[in-house]
Amino acid sequence: MLDAAVKALSQILSPPMRSILWRSIGLALVLITLLAFGLQRLLSWFASSGEVWLDGMLGPGFDTSINVLAWIVSILAGLGVVFGAVFLMPVITSLVASVFVDEVADHVELEHYPAERPGTALPFGLAITEGIKTALLTLLVYLVALPFVLVAGAGFIAFFIATAWLLGREYFELAAMRFRTPAEAKAMRKANGGAVFTAGLFIAAFVSIPIVNLATPLFAMAFMVHMHKRLSGPRPELIEPARKTRVPVA
Repeated sequence: MLDAAVKALSQILSPPMRSILWRSIGLALVLITLLAFGLQRLLSWFASSGEVWLDGMLGPGFDTSINVLAWIVSILAGLGVVFGAVFLMPVITSLVASVFVDEVADHVELEHYPAERPGTALPFGLAITEGIKTALLTLLVYLVALPFVLVAGAGFIAFFIATAWLLGREYFELAAMRFRTPAEAKAMRKANGGAVFTAGLFIAAFVSIPIVNLATPLFAMAFMVHMHKRLSGPRPELIEPARKTRVPVA
């Protein structure tokens, strides 16, 4: 697994990958700006109007909890786009990955598995749908963990574990679906849940590094292409017959 991570890291800066890297960074920055601004507006609304709405809906018995939550949200809203950029990066990478999944996988397969049949490009609609589903699920999980951010670091631990599970799940299935049906890819991911989650920890660590995490879609997809190959084991039906080399007669 460590070898697969090293291979992925070394390849994302290779000349064939640079065009994808710059395009993915540009798309990520646009999405970060839009989503962070939207999050900041949502948090500002909750800090001002949402507290009254919750108090009226839940009743006086929840006053203390609502006040604490409103206080936390007020701090987060003050951090604005900076907080949003950090908080939303795993969400962003899910969306960006769905656009560049096949380009990255093609380069990895061509360089490291040239003797094997290349994967089939995912239908664009399927890739985008998977990216949006993961992004929404990630956002939901993060919002649930948000109140615990300032509780002895519990929120950050929850974020890290959730990121490992969510992104590991998404990228592995995207890599697997180049060779399998969506149902088969999900079944394989579940059958290898421990390995996929452990691989997801590498991605969670990568996405937690500011600036560097803009390259997460490339690293994560390249990494999971290797993981899928290794977990698939020998597959003779995918290996093309070796070309015979003609030896010149003296």
